[in-house]
Amino acid sequence: MAVPASRPARLVVLVSGAGTNLQALLDTIAVQHVVGYGAEIVAVGADRHGTEGLERAKRSGIPTYVCRVEDHASRAEWDAALTAATAAYEPDLVISAGFMKIVGKEFLGRFGGRFINTHPALLPSFPGTHGVRDALEYGVKMTGCTVHFVDEGVDTGPIIAQGVVEVRDEDDETALHERIKEVERRLLVEVVGRLARDGYRIEGRKVLIP
Repeated sequence: MAVPASRPARLVVLVSGAGTNLQALLDTIAVQHVVGYGAEIVAVGADRHGTEGLERAKRSGIPTYVCRVEDHASRAEWDAALTAATAAYEPDLVISAGFMKIVGKEFLGRFGGRFINTHPALLPSFPGTHGVRDALEYGVKMTGCTVHFVDEGVDTGPIIAQGVVEVRDEDDETALHERIKEVERRLLVEVVGRLARDGYRIEGRKVLIP
């Protein structure tokens, strides 16, 4: 993918909760606007109303939309509605920033290779909902976070970048997860900027950035 040099990459960010990753992107874009971060957030979508992530977007003057699963007769209809609502903003990249729903075939058909997610473990180890807990229970000494493209599997898409976090003897799940989140926010911001500015291509499981 290559974004025309004449404009920043258009980002749509999907959230379900507090939106701390969204805020990290907003803060970086605001600070680096003059020097050229290379991307702008054109909309924020959510799967429910009343989230802090939506409020962060509104405070920044960014359009928002909500697609709730329960407002549709089937999961496929919800997926189609989410696809249409997202596509209306013509994004170059779609960012899952704590979006807690699994998208379907129509969404991936439209945004495959452009839909980015973060995971709080070093994939392919410890995929799924409880990556932090599973790593801690397994007894690993190092864990971390992964930024990857989303495919049809659960945390199985091509890996873009990873950040390493040491596991301390005194860690519980909450303490470890908070340290992972700090690295995750920095890594996501760095990755999105690089992809937006430099473009990329996907060859098999490899993501190549010039």
